[in-house]
Amino acid sequence: MDDENIIKHLSEKISEEPFGRIFGIRLRELRPGYALVEMDISDRFQNSLGIVHGGAIFSLMDQAFQAASNSHGTVAVALNMTISYFRPPKVGGILKAEAKEINLTRRTGTYSIEARDEEGNLIANCQAMVYRKDNPLPFLET
Repeated sequence: MDDENIIKHLSEKISEEPFGRIFGIRLRELRPGYALVEMDISDRFQNSLGIVHGGAIFSLMDQAFQAASNSHGTVAVALNMTISYFRPPKVGGILKAEAKEINLTRRTGTYSIEARDEEGNLIANCQAMVYRKDNPLPFLET
């Protein structure tokens, strides 16, 4: 299957994903090795200190990672993610996460992921790696 069809089918699946819908995550751009996602930061994401919970930020970044790493049409599963938090985003704004492939082999893929607020402030960054299986994405099989 060509890249255009892989991206089309993967975009549809990501948009339907129950976990992402709980967080209101929207896929804004997807191409081989790259994904941009965003979500509105509401007060429901606040922790006991009144700032945005790190798990909400991580979930957004993980969604970008999932999309970028599976964009080649091969099942890719996370091996690790190392995240650093720099500042909390403001409640009421939009948070974006951008995943970029920095290395791809037959068996692994490595990604750099950044989360930024509407003003472009770096909220968190992450380096992540996937294991690439031999299987095509299940929804691509005919």
